Amino acid sequence: MFLKEKEDRRNASLLDASRSILLIVDAQEKFLPVTPGMAEAAKRMVILVKTAARLGIPVVVSEQYPKGLGSTLKDIASSLPAGSSVFSKLSFSACDVPEWSEAVRSAKRNQFVVCGVETHVCVLQTTLDLIQNFDGQVYVVEDAVASRHVLDRDSALRRMEGHGAFRVTAEMTAFEWLRKAGTSEFKEIQGWMK
Repeated sequence: MFLKEKEDRRNASLLDASRSILLIVDAQEKFLPVTPGMAEAAKRMVILVKTAARLGIPVVVSEQYPKGLGSTLKDIASSLPAGSSVFSKLSFSACDVPEWSEAVRSAKRNQFVVCGVETHVCVLQTTLDLIQNFDGQVYVVEDAVASRHVLDRDSALRRMEGHGAFRVTAEMTAFEWLRKAGTSEFKEIQGWMK
């Protein structure tokens, strides 16, 4: 059997930095003390945001009712690349916010990498709407999402996968974006994962 042409050898499901956009759903202050696993998920979100910033991947952020739930966690907000868009919302799905959807569409990317809170509400509804209404592949970063109850989180991840979303981890995502070791980007990003 012969190898395909070089351009054709990469599996289409692998993440590509030039095709990806990172979508952070409601990673807000008030969720932190009441959501098990949120602190660890937030650390993974910071890695994703820093990696996106380093590799020129656009980031779009939503905040659910920030007046009541606070702003995006400071470690995440301070790591956002310049020009990142942050949109407040009341709807559970960020796709219901026309400005959010326009920011995602105008990035002209077709790999949607989703993380945030709560997995079974806003992350789930946003992900299912992305699958339904946007052309491309949706990836849910399962170690960068959290819910108040483990069963809700696990059920939501299975449901999203059943509708075609890929389940990935923050480290899988970063290394697929990087594609190879030995670069200055690799050394920097690998250091954030320790």
